[in-house]
Amino acid sequence: MPASMIAPRTSSPRDSFDWEGETITAMDRRLDEIDRLSQALAADQTEQRCAPCDYHFPPGFRLSVVIPVYNERETIEKIVRRIHQLPIDTEIIVVDDCSTDGTRDVLARIAHYVDLKIKYHDQNQGKGAALRTGFAAASGEVVIVQDADLEYEPRDILTVIQPILEGEADVAYGSRFSEARHVNSSWIHRAGNRCLTWLSNFTTGLKITDMETCYKAIRTSALRSVTIEQDRFGFEPEITAKLARRSFRIVERPISYNARSWKSGKKIGMRDAIQAIWCILRYGWRD
Repeated sequence: MPASMIAPRTSSPRDSFDWEGETITAMDRRLDEIDRLSQALAADQTEQRCAPCDYHFPPGFRLSVVIPVYNERETIEKIVRRIHQLPIDTEIIVVDDCSTDGTRDVLARIAHYVDLKIKYHDQNQGKGAALRTGFAAASGEVVIVQDADLEYEPRDILTVIQPILEGEADVAYGSRFSEARHVNSSWIHRAGNRCLTWLSNFTTGLKITDMETCYKAIRTSALRSVTIEQDRFGFEPEITAKLARRSFRIVERPISYNARSWKSGKKIGMRDAIQAIWCILRYGWRD
């Protein structure tokens, strides 16, 4: 058949319908996801309202929870939801340290239902750098650090901050090892933590059991007196030494701990242990 007799192909209603159908399907999936998140948050809030609360907070008290996050798309939503359901006014500050696994998309969805302050780093800098950013944005009377994985249970936050609210302390650490409430923690991890904590206590004069803990609750006024220099996990010994040198009252409260393996996403390693030793010695003697 001559080419001139072949009618040119034009888009048909069927073609348009397929394209529109795919768009509608994608929108339906997004709406279903939004509905699921909304229902989950509502269920969490209902559960929390029904749960007994033995904690008492000063009128108008606000807690700033700073969450440094890097590639934790599988857990960040659960952590935010659990903090959001605490029976206390919380300012949730999430600092995304240049995640590349879709964590930022998850945060964007959560922000539709939870009042979040989200800060973004254009380059991966480390936990200490993320905390510097988060601390600068905090406006609550007390600031506490929350990791973005599921190793720590956010309900323990209420226990950790009580000594500060009761005027007993300026700083409160959540100890994973004071009452052996840890799960899946390897002996290597426990031994390493004991060594670092002992060395930190030796240089600071403190008698704590878990210097490397995530849960560090600090009065904002005390936190403002300290300048954080370390970009990675050296933050832990640095902040401990600087707070101790300023004679702030530091206490501990036992918390639960469900350790994850390096295979499951744990990020601290041997290089960080060596850096921690250097920071203990460096900040143990001077700022």
